[in-house]
Amino acid sequence: MGFWVYILECADGSFFTGHTEDLEIRLAQHASRKTLGYTASRLPVSLIFSQEYPTREEAIASERQIKGWSRKKKEAMIRGDWDEVARLAKGKTKGSEPCPSTSSGRTVEK
Repeated sequence: MGFWVYILECADGSFFTGHTEDLEIRLAQHASRKTLGYTASRLPVSLIFSQEYPTREEAIASERQIKGWSRKKKEAMIRGDWDEVARLAKGKTKGSEPCPSTSSGRTVEK
């Protein structure tokens, strides 16, 4: 059994990124408001991206990385445009600006 990173598009157009070990069950939980939090007030949601990983640790690391990306970079990944993902990544240099530390949008100064 693998672990999944997924992106949902919410009714308000925003994205939600998460991870799970059972994608079907997790999607059903989001759709039925069994997950309290971000998506509960933004239904319906649509699955727009998913990627399987062999370990929970890899899925969590990927989820955290994606949550730190700009919307444009996420959209490029969803389209499978890896050249654009790389181009957008080159625009950022370590230490030049705050880096998101969590999905809450808080930043940590470097």
